[in-house]
Amino acid sequence: MPNFTGRSIIPDATVFLWDRIPFEADGEVPNTFEIFPDWTVEILSPEQKATKVISNILHCLKYGTQLGWLIDPDERLILAFIPGQEPLELTGTESLPIPNLLTLDLTVEQVFGWLKVIY
Repeated sequence: MPNFTGRSIIPDATVFLWDRIPFEADGEVPNTFEIFPDWTVEILSPEQKATKVISNILHCLKYGTQLGWLIDPDERLILAFIPGQEPLELTGTESLPIPNLLTLDLTVEQVFGWLKVIY
């Protein structure tokens, strides 16, 4: 769980560059990081307020996060937050921005495909 600048952020997923991960003396990864994530992903739940989730993403961006995604399953869209830019509203077969630290080619449809239950 990232905890930096006195604020705990509990996103659904985070990505950290390997060389930024603060390992403990025994080689374990601590439960709490006092650094910002390189990429933060939030999946909006029905009981969550979008403004609170967006506020957490913007807080991360302010302190160095390269990219934030807000995945809205009801609207079937992903808002991508990139520092210094207005949010991008992405749907369907549109390609998603990926942080420089990864080489991926993903569309919104592919991400929503992962959220389906297959029997």
